[in-house]
Amino acid sequence: MAPSFDDENSLFDFVVKNGNGVKGLVDSGIAKVPERYVQPPQERIDKLDAFTQVLSPIDLSKLDQPAEHDQVAEAVVRAAETLGFFQVVNHGVPIELLEALKDASHKFFAQPPGKKAVYLKGVSPSPLVKYGTSFVPEKEKALEWKDYVSMVYTNDAEALENWPDHCKDVALEYLKASTMMVKKLLEILLNNIGATQDQDSRIEALIGQKMVNMNFYPACPNPELTVGVGRHSDMGTLTVLLQDGIGGLYVKAEENIDAGKMAEWIEIPPIPGALVINVGDTLQILSNGRYKSAEHRVRTTSMQSRVSIPLFTTPKPTVKIGPLPQLVEIDQIAHYREIAFGDYMNNFFGKAHDGKSSLNFAQNTSV
Repeated sequence: MAPSFDDENSLFDFVVKNGNGVKGLVDSGIAKVPERYVQPPQERIDKLDAFTQVLSPIDLSKLDQPAEHDQVAEAVVRAAETLGFFQVVNHGVPIELLEALKDASHKFFAQPPGKKAVYLKGVSPSPLVKYGTSFVPEKEKALEWKDYVSMVYTNDAEALENWPDHCKDVALEYLKASTMMVKKLLEILLNNIGATQDQDSRIEALIGQKMVNMNFYPACPNPELTVGVGRHSDMGTLTVLLQDGIGGLYVKAEENIDAGKMAEWIEIPPIPGALVINVGDTLQILSNGRYKSAEHRVRTTSMQSRVSIPLFTTPKPTVKIGPLPQLVEIDQIAHYREIAFGDYMNNFFGKAHDGKSSLNFAQNTSV
């Protein structure tokens, strides 16, 4: 007998516990969004309320041209200090690889539920791979319209042994090529804040842990009532995101009281061949607030299913994160306290998405 999606417990068991995911709901032929997915009005995304801003992508190949290097570096710094989001082209990640990555994502999620459910939390054969839905469904009042598989990187051998067959080769290649780009960007951002000493080891510490996620957003019968991902900032250092051509990513431009500018949501349309880069909380903490972790969210669509593939770069759990001493000296205040990244991570995953509230955990309350 088909489960009753009007009953919240049955719905939760079907989608979350049994691993059918949102795709299973859609494949069952639902004509409307179940109540558990209906977002409160203030969390819904109205395309008409957002600005569409085609930000000129930053051409990273020009970093190798002495006459243009500084101009490109300035563009990277400016983006990190303002919106916290930018797009890059000529980034060194082959376009054919990006297309193969999107294809692999669709193939993974097209599998029967049982093939994906083997990676559910608690039963996955490896702690490096987790398949799930929403963000923390046990803590959310309204679920997010998203399924995902996350793959933690430790080394090549373990990735090839444990990551799903449908996507392990292409995901590993994406991670390696993107990591080279991330190092270049961090070199620019660290130079700008005077963190030139032991820079290689500092960069390695900031990106010591990496994870590739494949996100799947099934076509939604009532996209105006749901969100693919709720308002949040990323906890790590830098995130690299591959969008498909459908789009749906929205970033919040922070309020600027001095300039009389209110906070507003900006749609980041996909650019063929480009990758999206966004600043995470770790980099905001390290820079004592100079770099802005970007609050963002994702809209669903009724037209067709879409995928996105982020690479999250973060410190390892034992690494301490805190403002650079030289910046605290200049600012005469530490806006954040020094904490182990593992503690920050546990707090981040311990509650539902709620904008940039995760940063409150690291806030220096003694000043």
